[in-house]
Amino acid sequence: MSDTTTAGSASTVGPTAIVDEGLGNSCYLVDLGDGGALVVDPPRDLRGVRAAAHEAGLRIRFVADTHLHADFLSGAVQLAHDDGASVVASAAGCREFAHVGLDDGAEVDLGGLWLTALATPGHTDEHLSFLLSDGARPVGVFTGGSLIVGSAARTDLLGPERAEDLARSQFASLRRLSRLQADTAVWPTHGAGSFCSAPPGAERTSTIGRELATNPLLAIDDEDRFVERLLGSPGSYPHYFARLAEINRRGPSVLDTAATGRLTALPVPEVRRQCADGAFIVDVRPVSDYARAHIPGSISIPLRAQFATWLGWLVPADVPVVVVRGDDQDPADLVWRAVNIGVERLVGELHEGLAAWTAAGLPTASVGLVRPGEIDANRRVLDVRQDAEFAAGHLPGALHVELGALARDAGDLIDTPTLVTCGHGERAAGAASILERAGHHDLAVLVGGPADWAEATGRELETGS
Repeated sequence: MSDTTTAGSASTVGPTAIVDEGLGNSCYLVDLGDGGALVVDPPRDLRGVRAAAHEAGLRIRFVADTHLHADFLSGAVQLAHDDGASVVASAAGCREFAHVGLDDGAEVDLGGLWLTALATPGHTDEHLSFLLSDGARPVGVFTGGSLIVGSAARTDLLGPERAEDLARSQFASLRRLSRLQADTAVWPTHGAGSFCSAPPGAERTSTIGRELATNPLLAIDDEDRFVERLLGSPGSYPHYFARLAEINRRGPSVLDTAATGRLTALPVPEVRRQCADGAFIVDVRPVSDYARAHIPGSISIPLRAQFATWLGWLVPADVPVVVVRGDDQDPADLVWRAVNIGVERLVGELHEGLAAWTAAGLPTASVGLVRPGEIDANRRVLDVRQDAEFAAGHLPGALHVELGALARDAGDLIDTPTLVTCGHGERAAGAASILERAGHHDLAVLVGGPADWAEATGRELETGS
């Protein structure tokens, strides 16, 4: 379940933030003072939202979406269906489900509190920010993917050909927001960990005054220099982003929440039949368990905060998925993370796990685990982190292929003894599984990351790309 924290604000009207650490996003629950609540940018996985509303004794009456999200499916349709909530969003988004379409300057009476729609295109064309006011007093602004703490959200998700025009729109949008009162709280959707771009380690919330003093993008008065800075190196992002905005425009299907969270138990013969028909086996156990023994050709994606991102990135969108998990891993947590990004093709899980596979006399595979001080100099080192991580420091002589690109490039790599590295080991295990599936042999995973190697050996890391 998402972590729940209270968003910082100079006002007692400040919302509760429900943070998805894996996707790097926040949604917000606002107590309207009459037993009702507003939710801003809810994900499809509403467990955190519902827990926060239940704890506060609130009924969700309004839902606001700042933009057509690309990194997760919105929970707005589900809340409208289950709770009778009224959905407000940009009229320019042309959503195909029941909602109140807002234009720039439109106001929504929440019963004492007011929302004012502010057109802030840039991250997307139809992007709105929502200014929350208590009477005539501005309290805070839900900035979605416009102004975020220490930065602004990326503008290339609609294609590289649109990136510059949208960056220029983002420049104007940030200037508009910066003219709000200095003590106005800033409540963004995207934060640290989001592939929609946020500085690592950034706080989740801020104020207009603090951003004016510390956000480097707000210090740039020249539009061309702003665009150059914003477009400089946004990094790669999961390819499933290209699908989700359109699904959000049409409206995600309503889920049976009582049934969602369960996995059908599949006997070994059925798992083998599914694989013969093209299904992928996804092994969600910890790296150490996967390394010790796993079903050959399975993809390692450990169940952790970032599970959904890598499930959507590493497994093709059109194939069924069979899960192998450990007894202590919650299937509901796995399924909800998957449906949050639109993965609804989980056909089931291997009944009784890997023990059933081995009991049937079927073969398993393994990969080595290597400690930082025990690296064989004859092994190729493959670093699968993001470009910026690699450039900041990597093992000398390491080959670099981002994990998200490895399935495409694995067939071009020479099959040679390989040690795969990332930051801690989870992405490296995923990379090793992709290489194994592509026919590579003699694979090992570094336990830890480059910093651990440098500490263990006393040697310097290489920097640069």
